[in-house]
Amino acid sequence: MTTIPSVRPRKSLGYRFSLTMKRDWQLWVLLIPALAFFIVFCYFPMYGAQIAFRNYKAAFGVTGSPWVGWANFEKFFKLYYCGRMFANTFLLNFLGLLFGFPIPVILAIMLNQLNHKRFKGFTQTAIYVPHFISTVVLAGMIYLFFSPTNGIINHIITAAGGKPIYFIMEPAWFRPLYIGSDIWQNAGWNTILYIATLTGIDPQLYEAATIDGATRWDKIKHIDIPHLIPITVMMLILNCGSLLASNTDKVLLLQTSGNLATSDILGVYQYTVGIAGAKAQPSYAAAIGLCLNVMNFVIVMSVNYISRKVGKISLF
Repeated sequence: MTTIPSVRPRKSLGYRFSLTMKRDWQLWVLLIPALAFFIVFCYFPMYGAQIAFRNYKAAFGVTGSPWVGWANFEKFFKLYYCGRMFANTFLLNFLGLLFGFPIPVILAIMLNQLNHKRFKGFTQTAIYVPHFISTVVLAGMIYLFFSPTNGIINHIITAAGGKPIYFIMEPAWFRPLYIGSDIWQNAGWNTILYIATLTGIDPQLYEAATIDGATRWDKIKHIDIPHLIPITVMMLILNCGSLLASNTDKVLLLQTSGNLATSDILGVYQYTVGIAGAKAQPSYAAAIGLCLNVMNFVIVMSVNYISRKVGKISLF
């Protein structure tokens, strides 16, 4: 005679939630400020996203403005320069990600190999400082250093026998200037997360590797890099969500009539038609912003899916 094993009834979701609330209510109380922040500043403003589908008039309010459906989106995609702006925005961010993303990882590995504490602290401080320079000051530095008459770069070029280059007016030089200055400003600051990861590695791993005769490169290859891969992949997925969202302030400050062919990006156009234009169009600008956010969301989800299938590493 066979006996049927008893099956414990599965607790309902409501029961488990109430049990968790009773057991860990202090943690939930600590979570309230963070939840309130996201609700007030992230979720509640989503109510205003509907103006992308309306002809918004401040006098009538959000719900009182006439509904126009997809008209603002159709207007945007029928724009003559729409394709160029998409290409410029994507290329600017893609090249920035391609050349700029590995730099913080390499810097973190190099800093982790420094044994002299004072020199290591000085180096970290030196590469962190540019992060605190404002965008306006950074743009002024670019104009000053790359000036065709008084810029130090052109002085070096002329001293070497070359001719001065008007960098800020050349379309081909806009992306190198933007990406290069962005790497200089943020690469050091972005190493913090990777350095924290390397600091958390068990020192016994390095000691065991030293006993086995491992060189410094062997330690980097077999200890540092494997520990950095998960956090690096997750940061790459998050950064892919900004492929259509550039630093509009910086582009706006560096944009000139000469480099318009490569500096004409979606963020600047959205700012121009939404705020700075002679006749502001908030609904049109909101439609552009909503469209870009949806595209960035799709990119993040796609990259996350590919990463989960290929490398078994993902955000969710």
